[in-house]
Amino acid sequence: MHADIVDLRQFYHSTLGHSAEQAIGMALSSIWTELPEERLVGLGYAVPYLDRFRADTERTFAFMPAGQGAVNWPFAEKSATALIFDEELPLPDASVDRVLMVHSLEFAENPRETMKELWRVLAPGGRVVIVVPNRRGVWARMEHTPFGSGRPYSRGQLTALLRETNFTPGASADALFFPPSKIRSVLKLRRSFERVGRSLWPVFAGVIIVEAQKRLYQGLPVAARASRRVFVPVLGTQGVPSLRKVKPQDPQHGG
Repeated sequence: MHADIVDLRQFYHSTLGHSAEQAIGMALSSIWTELPEERLVGLGYAVPYLDRFRADTERTFAFMPAGQGAVNWPFAEKSATALIFDEELPLPDASVDRVLMVHSLEFAENPRETMKELWRVLAPGGRVVIVVPNRRGVWARMEHTPFGSGRPYSRGQLTALLRETNFTPGASADALFFPPSKIRSVLKLRRSFERVGRSLWPVFAGVIIVEAQKRLYQGLPVAARASRRVFVPVLGTQGVPSLRKVKPQDPQHGG
């Protein structure tokens, strides 16, 4: 069952949520290779992190699962939000360069089908960056944060899932070493907890962050299935832009 959009927004508007966003954002930046003019999709509830990267992209979308609910994003701009099923994305094959999954995979009804769908929509060489609760961490055991809901993962489980669905795991990072406390004095020490935790107890991080690249040399079996919805694609397949300009045809001299 997905976390509710109201609860997610409320958490990230809190002091604890803001501290969590900063810690995860810094960890993401450590493994995020900037690709100018890329197409980025945030899947789940990734909007607190998309603003860090969308300035360098051609365009950025926030895809939010139907079971979670959706909010308008970016604020006070044209909406780039879509309500979706994570196993049936409204995108053609090979149409995006990168997918950022936050509050997503742990709630997926069928994680393998979700990852196969991401493989389909990613362009050759495309990458997915996944943020999931660590099953060994304290955050996965506390229900007052969204990281305490859904199915937590170990690093081995996440790596195995990626390889089974034709992704090659690459760079990784960890975050949320400070306790999920609402006490301000504890939150003031979060940077010290993050720094010391990476050195002394990395296996007990609150979240695991892994980047993986789409693997091309092995075919991915596709099973026919009836779609639950009819979607209209919002992007075209990626390709090299043509420099040739085609003049519009005069309707009076059609051929």
